[in-house]
This record gives sequence, structure tokens and C-alpha cells, in this order.
Amino acid sequence: MSDDGLVHSLLRRAALDEPERTALVQGAERIFYRQLQQRAEAIGQWLLAGGIRPGDRVGILTENAIDYVSSYFGVISAGAVAVGLNTQTSERTLATVLADSEAAAVLAQERFRSYRPVIEAQPSVAVLSFDIRALGGTTAHRAWPDLRPDDLCQIIYTSGTTGAPKGVMLSHRNLLANTRSNVSYLKLTRDDSVMAVLPFFYSYGNSVLLTHVAVGGTLVVNQSFLYPNLILDQMVAEQVTGFSGVPSSFAILLNRSAVRDYRFPALRYLTQAGAAMAPVVARELQQVFPEAEIYIMYGQTEAAPRLSYLEPHRILDKAGSIGKAIPGVVLEVCRPDGSPAAVGEVGEIVASGDNIMLGYWRQPQATAAVLRDGKLWTGDLARLDDEGFLFIEGRRSAMIKSGSHRIAPKEIEETIMELRPVHEAAVAGTPDQILGEKIVALVVLKPGAALSARDILKHCRRQLPAFKVPHQVIFRDELPKTSTGKIQTAELKTLIERALSAT
Repeated sequence: MSDDGLVHSLLRRAALDEPERTALVQGAERIFYRQLQQRAEAIGQWLLAGGIRPGDRVGILTENAIDYVSSYFGVISAGAVAVGLNTQTSERTLATVLADSEAAAVLAQERFRSYRPVIEAQPSVAVLSFDIRALGGTTAHRAWPDLRPDDLCQIIYTSGTTGAPKGVMLSHRNLLANTRSNVSYLKLTRDDSVMAVLPFFYSYGNSVLLTHVAVGGTLVVNQSFLYPNLILDQMVAEQVTGFSGVPSSFAILLNRSAVRDYRFPALRYLTQAGAAMAPVVARELQQVFPEAEIYIMYGQTEAAPRLSYLEPHRILDKAGSIGKAIPGVVLEVCRPDGSPAAVGEVGEIVASGDNIMLGYWRQPQATAAVLRDGKLWTGDLARLDDEGFLFIEGRRSAMIKSGSHRIAPKEIEETIMELRPVHEAAVAGTPDQILGEKIVALVVLKPGAALSARDILKHCRRQLPAFKVPHQVIFRDELPKTSTGKIQTAELKTLIERALSAT
């Protein structure tokens, strides 16, 4: 890994060390590291020729992985700030993000040309292309800007699961610190290849991208989960050594694919993050992938994004844990006054390290609320056991206040997931005149499975104290999710309110 402290040096080094190694595969397209670096440099030079200056924000809107990766490294090579744009965006959301970031340029795929009026309506956008492959070809070579590790490299907009998205500012130092740490504990080498199903504009997908470029490994990209068996076919054909997903990715593989009919002799590891994984799902994954090491991980976009991981050999005896801090990160569980919580006491996870964000883009008050004395107050509630392992209790903002109790949805969701017919479950509170909030569970069943609300409540009464038993169960075909597979908390509450008002 390069020691000059800049993210684009990862690709430059890989292109020098492994010029003819396959960097990325998407469908029938393959590209070597030498070719990827050439494309990135051409895009960077095109941006410089167009007047883009260090610090300018550049939006990237494309579903083509080769175009995205070459654009990403081209943008930051030019000293600009990469802003990956959600490809499942709406006109309103796109306009909001472009206006908020004051993007000076947008690199987009031809299929998004219908958004041209929205993009051109932004007064900040001076440079626009709907043909990323055609960029480059300038005769004069402009000097690359002089950058520092603490310069802003990327803005990643949060998924907005609980409210309006915020722009997380990440420096070159932030991203490289997290990349080095992830490479270390995952033991990644140039011989590794990953099935990349997560979008690169998402912090987890961005991490998968950077770690594999850092070691000169290969990214096999298929970011559509509509046909999971095709992804399994690719994993076998390409002999991938890794698979990274969120809980819904694994739920689909276990419940809506033929994964048990496959064998993956090359598969070395699985990583999971993005939300808590129920212990019952982790156990089933171990049975389906007996030869693979399973890493349960935890993080936040604000941490670039990884904060902790559970070592694969502790997945059973520490079921439900998110493990311990990754190398280079310090995690504490704190009371509201900042003092350390006792063993077993629930407090807020507070993180520090070189990976912690610079702040939220142009939101000083929001930044001050979570960054205190250089430490990130994550908003996640957790407890430490006597061996120092972390156990998430839930989001501080997601706690249900029912009667005199504060209840974390996570424990209820995991209890419902113990029932074999259940594919997914999500729990939230809804206003109630007497209790303050009622506990409502939304449940998705596996294809062809049968289960009644009475069955679910009976199981919950056996496993949970009475005050944690849901007051109502609502069955759904799907749960509301972001494009990255996270449950949309705000939409979840809206669905509950609609369902209850209709009864």
C-alpha cells in the first residue's frame, strides 16, 4: 500500500505492481489495472481542462462499475471531491444532493439523460458529461494538484433511514486508515476476489472497493439481487474468495435462492455489516458456508465506515456481538456525561481514530452534536461483557417508550426471527394514548410458509418479558428498504400508521 497518504495512490500503485491483473469484472466486461488507471487519468485530465479546481465537488451517477471506479479515481486525482450519487434516486433527491454539495460537475451514464434538466438547473454545475467513456483525449497534460492527507476526498450522503440525508465528509487520511485496518483483519491479498453486490456510492460498497484496489485484488460486480441464483453462478464461475453483504442480502440467499445446491471451493470469507444480524441467521450461514470465515462487522458512514468486527471463531460463543474495535480504533461505552459505563451497563458507543469523519458538509450544529473532543458519539446503544465484547442494544433514536419502559426493537426482532417461517422482521413504536407507544412488528414470511400472528405472539410471550411482547403483528410482502438494503425507519412507521388506521 502506498505511503503518500492519498486515496488515488492505491490505484496508481496497483497499476504499477499488477498492470495486467484483472481489476474489475461486470457482466462480459473485464478491465486490467493498467487500463483502469489510464481511464482514471484521462477523466482527471478532462476535469482539469474543464476548469475543475481542488476542492470542487463532482457528482458520479452511473450503474456501470468500470465507469464509476474510473470516474471516482479520476475525480480525486484532479483534487476534486467525489460525490457518489444514488442510481435509484428521484429528481427531487438528486436536486437536493446537488444543491447541498454545490457540485461543480456531474459525470453521468447515458441512461440518466432524462435528469439533464434537473442537473442543468443547478447554478453550481459548470461541467457535465453523459458519456464517461468519451472523456479524455486532451493534448496538453496539466500538472496534478498538490494534495495533503487531511484534504477532503469524498462526501458520502447517509441513506436517510431516519430523516434527511447528511453529507459525511471523509478525508484521504480517514479513508486510508480504514482501508489499511480492514485489509489487515480480513487478511486480504492480491489473490483475493470479492463478489461486490453493494453499490459503490454506499459507504460499505466504497470500503469493499478500496480494500481490494489496495491489495491489487479483483472486484466481481453484480449489484442487482433480483436474480440471486445468477450471482451464485458468478461466484462459482469467477472463483471468488469473498462475499460482502447486508442482512437482507443474506436473508435473500438463505430464503430465496438455491444456495444449498451450490459448492464454493474458493470462498474464504463472508462479511456482514449495515445492520445487526440475528444470531439464528449467523448460525444458518455457518451451516450453508461451512468452509468460509464469517465476519460480523459494525460501523457507520461517519467512520469511513468500519469500527468493529467479531472474529469468526467467536461467532457461536459470542452470538449477537459486534466484537471489538478494529485495529487503529478505540471504542468506549459511555454514559451521557462521558464517563465509562460499567460492564453490562447500557451506554452509547463512542469512537476515536484516524478514520473518524471531518464532519457533516455545511452542518456545523449537526457535526457538533456527534463530534465531541475528536470523538464520534455514534447514537448506538450497547453494553460490554466481562471480556470486552460489544453487544448492540439499538439506536438511541429508535428506542420505543412504552409505559414506563424503554425498549430496543432489536431483541424483539431477533426473537421473531427464531421462527423458521420468518424471512424478515422489523419492530417499531407507534403513538398510543395510554402507553405512549405501542410495539408493532412487521413480518415477512418465506415463500410458501404459513404462520399466524397468534403463533408469533405466543412465541414472543414464551421468550420475552410481557412488556416487550408486540401489541400487534402486521404481515407484509416486503419491508421498506433503501437501495443499499437498510430498513427505512421513517417509512416503516408510516406503513404501520396506515395499516392501523385501515383496521
